[in-house]
Amino acid sequence: MALLEAEGLRKLYGDFQALDGVSLRVEDGEFVSIIGPNGAGKTTLVNVLTGLVPPTAGTVRFKGRDLAGIGRVELARLGMARSFQLVSIFPGLTVGETLAVAIVARQGHGRRLFASLAGDASLREEAAEVARLFGLADKLERTARTLPQGDKKLLDVASAFALRPEIILLDEPTSGVSTRDKSAVMEVLVAAARRIGIKAIIQVEHDMDIVFGYSSRIIALHEGRVLADTTPSGIQSDPTVVATVLGKPLR
Repeated sequence: MALLEAEGLRKLYGDFQALDGVSLRVEDGEFVSIIGPNGAGKTTLVNVLTGLVPPTAGTVRFKGRDLAGIGRVELARLGMARSFQLVSIFPGLTVGETLAVAIVARQGHGRRLFASLAGDASLREEAAEVARLFGLADKLERTARTLPQGDKKLLDVASAFALRPEIILLDEPTSGVSTRDKSAVMEVLVAAARRIGIKAIIQVEHDMDIVFGYSSRIIALHEGRVLADTTPSGIQSDPTVVATVLGKPLR
């Protein structure tokens, strides 16, 4: 049984078809990148896979369970998470508080969120542990808005990792990060995934150096359809996919 499986996903927005019969499987141990030109359906696919929007047709199963109508909280408890982008939502929270928000959400204590942030020693300790995994231990008291962009991205990803998922979906984990810092962000991300025991990673990413450097498999989308689903070398050796998805030859 695949860890995550989607069959025949279609998504319509009025007359526009964002996804057209997308099927995929993600197995334990895979790092899957979703690529494609703007408008290919990448973010829509991640939104459907994580239950943010319902598909017009088709099914998504995680560990054999149909995710239709499951809701974010139950999805997190089942073991799937996506980056929260809490830095944008709560820029005035500290690093420690941002991570604690995710931990409280995992524990289902949202109603006493700020009381938990202020008074729960075990919560602060777990937040500090996650911060150490992402190289943010010395920034626990800094507000999110004051962090360099690379650290903001790490904090966004760390907040999803704080949910302790089995599978994590990341939408542009290195966007806005300098070319020099992108590999550093990815190295920290992959190392943290191993430490926490995450079974699979799915990312949407435009930077082809990152895609080909870290993926075990690549799914190329074009006009809402799967154009290719293969290894990095399989993508690189297919001139049609390269021309359609990337628009230029690989270096």
